[in-house]
Amino acid sequence: MTSSSGRRPARRSSGVERLFEDDKARLWSAGRTFTPQGGEAVLFTCIGNSREAPRAIACPADFRLVDSTVEELRALLGRAPRIGVL
Repeated sequence: MTSSSGRRPARRSSGVERLFEDDKARLWSAGRTFTPQGGEAVLFTCIGNSREAPRAIACPADFRLVDSTVEELRALLGRAPRIGVL
C-alpha cells in the first residue's frame, strides 16, 4: 500500500521500540524496519524535535534492539544517514 505521496509507509518487523536520549538530550525512538530490498534496518525518529529528519542504518541479522545499550544506540544514530525526500 502506498501513501498519497506515492511512497510506501515504513513497515516495522515487530512492536519493539526503544526510547533514548542523544548527547543533546533530545528524545529518540529506535525501531527495526524492513528496507525496500528486504533487509533490516534500525529506524530512528526524533520525538523531542519533529523538525529533525528521521535516520536509518542497516543492522546485522543478530542485532537485538532490546539488548542494546544507550551508548550503542547513540553510536548507531551518529552513523545513520538522514532520510530525505528524493
